[in-house]
Amino acid sequence: MPTTTIRIDDHLKARIAEAAERGGKTAHAVILDAIAQTVEQDEWGDAFDRVADERWARIVATGTTVPWDDAKAWLDASVARRTTA
Repeated sequence: MPTTTIRIDDHLKARIAEAAERGGKTAHAVILDAIAQTVEQDEWGDAFDRVADERWARIVATGTTVPWDDAKAWLDASVARRTTA
C-alpha cells in the first residue's frame, strides 16, 4: 500500500490523538476514517446533484410536474409511517 505524507499542525494533531484515544483507535485509523467520510459525502453530494439536474431537465423538457396535493399527500403519508414505526 502506498504511503502519503500530510502536514498537520500541532493543535489538530493533538485533537486527532484525543479522538483516537476516546474511540479506542489509532490516530492513523481516525485520519483514514475522516478521509473516507469526506470522500463519501462528496460522492453522495455529486450523485444528488446529478439526479436533481436530470429531474430538472425532465421538468423543463416536458413541463410535467407532480401536483402539489399529490406531493403533500405522499409527504404526509411518509412522515406518518416514520413516526409510527
